Amino acid sequence: MSPADRFARLPDLLADDSDLARRGRWVTVDCRIDIGEQPFFLGLENGALAAFERGTRLMRSSAFTIRADEEAWTQHWQAMPAPGWHDLFALTKRGAATMEGDFRPLLQHLQFFKDLLALPRRLSTEG
Repeated sequence: MSPADRFARLPDLLADDSDLARRGRWVTVDCRIDIGEQPFFLGLENGALAAFERGTRLMRSSAFTIRADEEAWTQHWQAMPAPGWHDLFALTKRGAATMEGDFRPLLQHLQFFKDLLALPRRLSTEG
C-alpha cells in the first residue's frame, strides 16, 4: 500500500477512534496534508472530518499545509518510528517535511494533529 493510499484511509481510522474525535471537539479548520506529490484537503468540524478530498482542487484554500515526501511518511508511520521520524517537528528539523500557513490552529490543537497524522501507524502491521 502506498503512503497516499494509507493516508486515504484516515476517515475510517478517525471514525474508529472515539477518544481522538472527542479530544478534537473544538477543532474546526481546513488544512492540507501532502503525501509526496499527492495533496489531501481535510475539512475538520468539531474534530470530525466533514470533508476529505484527495487530489488537486483549483482555488482550494487551507489554513496551513504540512508537506513531506513518501519516505518521510513511511518512516513516520512505522509502528515504532526511529528517532527523528517519530514527530511532525522532528520531520521538519531533519528537512523531511515543511509546514506553512497560519500555525495558530495547528499549535492550539497540536496534540490532536500529531495524533491524527499518526493514525496510519495502525495500518503498518497490515498487508
